[in-house]
Parts: sequence; C-alpha cells; structure tokens
Amino acid sequence: MNTWQHIQALLTGTTWWHYALRIGLNFLLAWVIHRLGHRIAARLTFFARRQTRPERRQTVNSLVASTISFLAFASAALFSLAIFVDSDTIVWMVGLFSAAFGLGARPLLSDFLTGVGFLFEDPFDLGEKVEMLGIEGVVEQVNLRTTLLRAPTGELYTIPNGEIRVIRNFSRGRFSMANISLKVQAGDLQQTLALLSQLGDEAVHLLPNLLEPWQVISQSGAIGQQTELTLVTKARFGKAAEMRPRLLALVQERLEQEHIELVD
Repeated sequence: MNTWQHIQALLTGTTWWHYALRIGLNFLLAWVIHRLGHRIAARLTFFARRQTRPERRQTVNSLVASTISFLAFASAALFSLAIFVDSDTIVWMVGLFSAAFGLGARPLLSDFLTGVGFLFEDPFDLGEKVEMLGIEGVVEQVNLRTTLLRAPTGELYTIPNGEIRVIRNFSRGRFSMANISLKVQAGDLQQTLALLSQLGDEAVHLLPNLLEPWQVISQSGAIGQQTELTLVTKARFGKAAEMRPRLLALVQERLEQEHIELVD
C-alpha cells in the first residue's frame, strides 16, 4: 500500500478516531487560513491600494481578514457535520439554525452586519480619533464584530459594532474653533468694534493658522456698563490650542496701543 492509499484509508475510515482525524484536519486548515488571513486580505485588496489612504487600507484589510477567518471556521464546521449527515439534511439543518440564530442572537448578528457595512462605508479608520457611545479615543483595531478604542487615559474599550449608531470623527474636521472672549467698558464699545474689525483682516496674515477673519459677536446681548465680546475664530484643524495664546497676545497688544482697558 503506497502513501496515497494510506491517506485515503485514513480519510475514509469509519472508526471514531478516523472521524476525529477528519474533523481535526478541517479545523486545522481553518486555523491556517485564519493565520494567513491578513496576507490573503492584502492580496484581495491589492487593486485598491493606489486609490485609498493607507489608514483606510489597514481598516479594510482588518475587516476582510476577519471575514476570511469567520468563513473558514464556519466551513470547517459544515464539512465536519457533513461527515455524519447527508447534504439534504445539512441544508435544512442550516436553515433551521439560521432561523434560530436570527431570533436568539440578534445583537450578535447586528454586530456582524454592521462590520460588513464598514467594508463599503468609510466612517473611520485605524489611528483616527473618534467618539462612540460617549467614549472618546483612538481606533486601534476593527473586525467584523467589535471595534477596539483606546481612551486618552489608557483604557481599551471593546465596542460591539451593532451598538455604533453615531460616530464623531475628530480626525476629519475641516477646522478647529479657537474662540476668545474679552470684556470692555460700554463707552469703549464703538472703538473696540472698529479696532477688532480691522485687526481681523490683518490677523489672517499675522497668524498663519487662522483660516479667515474672525466674527465679533455678543453671546449675551446684554446692555450695561460693561460689554462682553466673543471673537468667533476658525483655525486650521488641530491648531486651535496652539494659536489661541498668540491670538490673545495680539488682541491685548492692539487694545493697549489704543488705550482700551479690559474689564475683569
């Protein structure tokens, strides 16, 4: 008996250990595919490498690899079941299981379907700062069922995909707000408004991170001996904290030159 005949004998035997061997081989193959999932996903998504961002490619590769792993183990389970029952029985068993699964495991099914949706939509990518379910953090991993979010304080949150309804993506903003407020005497209001209006046009050239001239508003709208003004200022995305001290210094310097006193 040659090697091929030995292999056929092992795969067609009817003893319990022959069955165990075949089941073990099915799941061993599924495990190998699972381990190679990211490489296979990279091959499958090769056509889109030039058209997408690196972050998006990593996200899609992670989702495709997760899908491959799920299909591999599901197939191993079906092939193992086929050892004991015929194909017709498997068909109605799978249908019955699907109906029971849909009724009893709706949250889990919702997680997987939302994960599949992430393949075609682009709500966030790996490495982006987002807010989900009131949790703010950086996306570390995305798979078919869950999204892993690293909070600024170091905790790792595991969020089921089916629970994600609203996503606040900080990494895709067009600008950041750098508003400042100042309070002046009512008698200096007219002079202050004229100064701030002129300075707003100059500030675009003096502060490179300022996108456009600011707007001067009064949030309270109150009339009295003192008036509080707010400069509604748009900075380049992520540059608001850096620009605000320079903005404060510029406004205070010009007010002092015009002998306009700020009120505490």
